[in-house]
Amino acid sequence: MTTATPTLLQLGWKPFFGQQLSLDELEALNVGRIVEHHRSTLLALSEQGQHSLNIPPDTEKVCVGDWVLFDNDNRLIRTLERQSLFQRKAPGSKVSSQFIAANVDSLIIVCSLNNDFNLNRIERYIAIAKEAQVEAIVVLTKADLCEEADDKRQQVQALDPLMMVHAINALSAEELLPLNSYCKQGATIAFLGSSGVGKSTLVNGLLGYQALETGEIREDDSKGRHTTTYRALKVLPQGGLLMDTPGMRELQLAECEQGVSETFHEIVALAQQCKFSDCSHTSEPNCAVQAAIESGELSLRRLNSYQKLIKEQAFNSATLSEKRARDKAFGKMVNRVQSEASCIKKGY
Repeated sequence: MTTATPTLLQLGWKPFFGQQLSLDELEALNVGRIVEHHRSTLLALSEQGQHSLNIPPDTEKVCVGDWVLFDNDNRLIRTLERQSLFQRKAPGSKVSSQFIAANVDSLIIVCSLNNDFNLNRIERYIAIAKEAQVEAIVVLTKADLCEEADDKRQQVQALDPLMMVHAINALSAEELLPLNSYCKQGATIAFLGSSGVGKSTLVNGLLGYQALETGEIREDDSKGRHTTTYRALKVLPQGGLLMDTPGMRELQLAECEQGVSETFHEIVALAQQCKFSDCSHTSEPNCAVQAAIESGELSLRRLNSYQKLIKEQAFNSATLSEKRARDKAFGKMVNRVQSEASCIKKGY
């Protein structure tokens, strides 16, 4: 963080959040934004400075970027409604969703131009951005080490002609200059990308100092190790706010149907022209999607990517819905048992 405490406007405060506050809350409570999230600690920044918040055990999920209300004892009271939220299915076999970042204005998707370059992964990140209704920007790093940098940049641009795509050397201050336009005062940008793609190098370059450790890349597979270990929101010298997140090797989608549909909008439009409404786009007659592949209008890679993501998010969303239903039923049972026990105690 900067030494000077920023104002709420500099922290990204908007009328959307102010409209959620009552006069009593304005008088009795403090307003702050979560800038760091550790395993058991939340750090908030307000116009009064930094605060390590005490979290009640029954508090709903809170993540970096959230606007919160807390009292003079630094006890978290409530979280304000979010303008945007990035989340994923929790990694592994755990049946739950994991919040990544809240109230972000632009998502910078970072992918290196070495062996990590993967259009399918970029499409996955774009779907998350579109689901959150946040602008997606792609930054391709290590352009100085790739002879096909412009060709790969054009491949990414073809995913969405209106999306901003930059191919840069993150170690060059001059090549970072175009990114400053996304860092205007009060704007929050988040970085997402797998480990070793150069996110920490980008963050350090935009901040103007070595805030994060950078790691070496293994030559055999171009993979890197995690150098960011927790989510943090940092104030940029340009006036905006920058959110760095740990590199994620697993980013499973859940409750992201709209985002996937918007990312692959041309496939959704083609599917409406198929003879059968439940067409699987494999061997059915009069399939508009397969016709587009045969004519070269659509690539088989893109169709496979779409089908994989739509199936993945449908499965994970159904699993999460089932868990919520079980939890709700269990909660009702607990309340009924407690109510019956109370009645027996009172002799009813």
